[in-house]
Amino acid sequence: MRGHAAVALLLLAVLMGVARAESRFAFRDASPDSLELLENGQPVFVYNHGMILREGVDEKFRRSSYLHPVYAPNGALLTDDFPKDHRHHRGICWSWPDVQFLGKTYDVWAVEGMHQRFVTWRKRETAAGKAVLSVENGWFVGDRKAVREFVEITVHPSKGGRRVMDFDLRFEAVDEPVRIAGREIKGYGGFGVRFAPRDGTVIRTEKGIEAKDSDMIPHPWAELEAAFAGKRAGMRIEDAPENPGDGPVGWCLRHYGYLAANYPGLSAVTLEPGHPLRLRYRVTVFSAT
Repeated sequence: MRGHAAVALLLLAVLMGVARAESRFAFRDASPDSLELLENGQPVFVYNHGMILREGVDEKFRRSSYLHPVYAPNGALLTDDFPKDHRHHRGICWSWPDVQFLGKTYDVWAVEGMHQRFVTWRKRETAAGKAVLSVENGWFVGDRKAVREFVEITVHPSKGGRRVMDFDLRFEAVDEPVRIAGREIKGYGGFGVRFAPRDGTVIRTEKGIEAKDSDMIPHPWAELEAAFAGKRAGMRIEDAPENPGDGPVGWCLRHYGYLAANYPGLSAVTLEPGHPLRLRYRVTVFSAT
């Protein structure tokens, strides 16, 4: 009987451990337009799937399909949305300023003429040890969809004041080719983040502290650290080695609070039906002493 009791207790402990692991992450509707991810009851990020507009901002800046707010493990709010200096900037997003479709040029980044819009949920999973959010979006001109966009975000448990989030992005033209490129001269466009107001900003790359703003200088990663409402924290973006292109991507580094991995930069890439473009990035949010 003692043996049976010991086995029963062990099984109970295992089941309780699994339950605790599975309950580490949870999704909840933050609003009709936004989905929030929590870790142990604390906010991780909000994914905005509805068409978002802040009160007092021009209707032309209404947009969708991005993360804001995004938090560090110590609770620091890292991202901004609708900042006064660049109303189109929005949390963590992926968009391009030069998009050519059927002979016309649009600006998905500045929300001019073509818009990212939510299509359907693919996954909202909180299995043991990770959370996975997968979404299908589209790039639309009016009601016509030009590009299918598939976004999968895998969030790993925070550890030692750091939380890793892996982004897997796929873009495919629906029925006609779509050409994308970065902004002329500066090359920005692609995967980027707008940071919240802060003090003591430091930008780093593999070369060390970057004292000046720069455009299109290649780096495997870049990060920004600062004091956000008194909490020292930051975010690093890593360009996956498997991404297309020859070597590390060029970056847009701005001390006013913006980092972006500029793919394809000053060149151009054409999205073709049946041939998706895949881009992957690792984002690490961290608390700092």
